[in-house]
Amino acid sequence: MSTDTTSRSPFGLVGWLAATFAVAFFGAQFTPGEWYALLTKPAWTPPNWLFGPVWTLLYAMMAVAAYLVWRRFGFAGGGGVALGLFLLQLVLNGLWSWFFFGLHWIGLAFLDILALWVAILATIIAFYRLHRIAAWLLIPYLLWVSYAAALNLALWRLN
Repeated sequence: MSTDTTSRSPFGLVGWLAATFAVAFFGAQFTPGEWYALLTKPAWTPPNWLFGPVWTLLYAMMAVAAYLVWRRFGFAGGGGVALGLFLLQLVLNGLWSWFFFGLHWIGLAFLDILALWVAILATIIAFYRLHRIAAWLLIPYLLWVSYAAALNLALWRLN
């Protein structure tokens, strides 16, 4: 474990927030729209207004988690694999919105969300070994993506 955390600026949090919210911004380019409104949905589908606040909170927690690992270990100081997994799950997160809402490829979106789930779990495990609070900050994200995966599968099967 690196003991020199003073060399990593607290302004690094701004960078991690920018990275995670860049993915949020990318995903927001693909809105549900009329196509989604016409899909047959299971009764347990949440209202559309819930997604924005939930994702905003989750993205903020994700950024803080990555920042905590980066601040303590950096990329070269032992955090490289964990932060690499974090960045991988960010890419998979953004791709899901494009596949599902952008291209309307529900099946490919489901495969992506399965890969995303595995990447989040791997990130949690890697973060836990380095910074337990960072790992715990990702648990609500894993739970929400678990729910989203079940919803994605239901939408695929119903449509």
